[in-house]
Amino acid sequence: MDIDFRIVLKEVDESYPDHLSPEEVAVYIAEKKAKAYDGTVTDEAVLTADTIVCIDGLILGKPDDEAHAIAMLKRLSGRVHKVITGVCIVYKGEYNLFHDVSEVFFRTLNDEEITNYVTQYKPYDKAGAYGIQEWVGITAIKRIEGSYTNVVGLPTEKVYQQLLRLSK
Repeated sequence: MDIDFRIVLKEVDESYPDHLSPEEVAVYIAEKKAKAYDGTVTDEAVLTADTIVCIDGLILGKPDDEAHAIAMLKRLSGRVHKVITGVCIVYKGEYNLFHDVSEVFFRTLNDEEITNYVTQYKPYDKAGAYGIQEWVGITAIKRIEGSYTNVVGLPTEKVYQQLLRLSK
């Protein structure tokens, strides 16, 4: 996007209240991440985000281990699920919150494909146990309705528009 930026990482607890909808969860965690920078950044914009995968009303976060990752991919196999990214941009002390939703259509994966993917790519840091930019995206995703960059983890189209709006 031709924007100068730097990455500053902070550990943030990603728990959330049970009563929130999936869209609210993604935004809640993005805002929680942004609050970790309160008082440390004064003249820069802070952008934080959180991406979740949702199927059958169930939020699939990051898998705990290999067995959990395999179970998640078996649940997604042959089905449609939502990828929701919550974004928080803090600029001049104002919290700007929004989200994006994309639908991802998986073909049916066999057990060997799922196990090989998990073993080779170790998607333990990815919501829903997959990265669209990896083997799954190339071979198993039939189509996407919505933003590809949202499924990667940051809806850059919406982020860019928000940054333009905030800079005026």
